[in-house]
Amino acid sequence: MRAALLEDLAHGSDLTTDAIVPGDLRTTARILSRADGVVAGLEAALLAFELIEPGAVRVRASVEDGDAVKAGGLVAQLEGPADVLLTGERTMLNFLCRLSGIATATRALVDAVAGTRAQVVDTRKTTPGLRVLEKYAVRCGGGGNHRFGLDDAVLIKDNHLALAGSIHEAVGRVRSHAGHMVKIEVEVDNLDQLREVLREPIDAVLLDNMKPPTLQEAVRIVGGSIITEASGGVRPDTIAAIAATGVDLISVGWLTHSAPALDLGLDIAL
Repeated sequence: MRAALLEDLAHGSDLTTDAIVPGDLRTTARILSRADGVVAGLEAALLAFELIEPGAVRVRASVEDGDAVKAGGLVAQLEGPADVLLTGERTMLNFLCRLSGIATATRALVDAVAGTRAQVVDTRKTTPGLRVLEKYAVRCGGGGNHRFGLDDAVLIKDNHLALAGSIHEAVGRVRSHAGHMVKIEVEVDNLDQLREVLREPIDAVLLDNMKPPTLQEAVRIVGGSIITEASGGVRPDTIAAIAATGVDLISVGWLTHSAPALDLGLDIAL
């Protein structure tokens, strides 16, 4: 948040607000939603005002993170110095709109797979520096989190396999290096690779860019012995068919790299 504020204020002050708004003027403002959605990151976003002038802005929230909001709905009412509210407005909204957009998109996918065993999860395709917040927003939308970084789980992908020479060699190297406490997942592109990987001591398999009929056969072959994850080609209009195949997880990269922001605004209440 501090770095985001510095993008606006690193070389001086808010020239527009300082010229127009008296420093001692207090006012009330409302954060309103201009579209239906799910709120996420409200407390984090409001840190923008706290960093400008600690304790200056009083907040009365009408919703909590994870709550649905209708177009025109009140998210929060703010009271404090007018210059602080205006100076921090855009930075606050940048965070809140971005995170709420992720939560909104996640909720739509979660609703689409309701009644199946599939859980919607994110990936590491996040905005640099915002991974923790964006993954939090996925949880606000009802989704789950895949690994947070390269250091908390093993995911052996096609490039690793190319360099190791085989699935057996790659898994063996990981097992000897990482130890028995670390989860291992292997990415496969076809059913032959899947049958090969099932001979190895792994915990999960990533079924990459497979069509629903192939996914369904993959789930049958696995037979519940390890976790199955579908990835690739996941869209709002395809996710229900993917979930119907019986996979355990559906990972969706665009939730954190391309979800549209939720339209929210801050209006001075005159």
